[in-house]
Amino acid sequence: MNKDDIKISVITVTYNSESTLADTMRSVAEQTYLPYEYIIVDGKSSDGTLPVAESFRGDLEAKGVRLDIISEPDKGIYDAMNKGIDRASGDIIGIINSDDRYEKDALEVVASEYAREEFDLFYADLRMVKPDGTSFIKHARDRKYATSRDWNHPTTFITKRIYDRYHYKTETIHDDYDLILRLKRHKVKTRVVNRTLAEFSMNGVSHSRSVAAAIKSIKTKYAIYRNNGYGPGYFFECLIVELGKLIIG
Repeated sequence: MNKDDIKISVITVTYNSESTLADTMRSVAEQTYLPYEYIIVDGKSSDGTLPVAESFRGDLEAKGVRLDIISEPDKGIYDAMNKGIDRASGDIIGIINSDDRYEKDALEVVASEYAREEFDLFYADLRMVKPDGTSFIKHARDRKYATSRDWNHPTTFITKRIYDRYHYKTETIHDDYDLILRLKRHKVKTRVVNRTLAEFSMNGVSHSRSVAAAIKSIKTKYAIYRNNGYGPGYFFECLIVELGKLIIG
């Protein structure tokens, strides 16, 4: 497939994201390879999120990017993502949260890789930004051993065809990783590129540093592993990940 013919849909889920959404949307609007469409799925925010989103319409549409904004109550972040996926019409879909940002060439790298050889699932390295402003790179890998330490959601792109077959569950905060395990189980064609394509702000629910939150996360992720056919030894994988979060922050 010719790179210039590849249509990428980008989705951002928002809820009361007035203070961070502009940076996220700007990172999409300034891509060297522009998306075909940008879908904002808002959970009926009560702050200035919607005016911020609308303020980008002129710039995006002048560049040929269709901006689609919906705002209605949802059943959580993954229900909102599913809504965006259902509305998307691109060949490939990327989901960037409302406090994260793409590097300028993120979509160009994805399109180039897909043009070189088509994939079902793509992800890359991620810059993890701590609340104090310091950061480190979380490297991506694809190996038989399944660990969320190898995978980065903000750099993940999945084809529309695959997303139409495998939607997110709407059960836990880790339903994004559940989807990755389901895709691995069904042996979808995966591409991993070791380039930093996005920045992730380490200030969300998944990075809570309380012991109680860590215990809950261990139980939830272990159940996800078991439901996807992984053995009891993966309890220690869940433990290692949560201990790492408590130590690193």
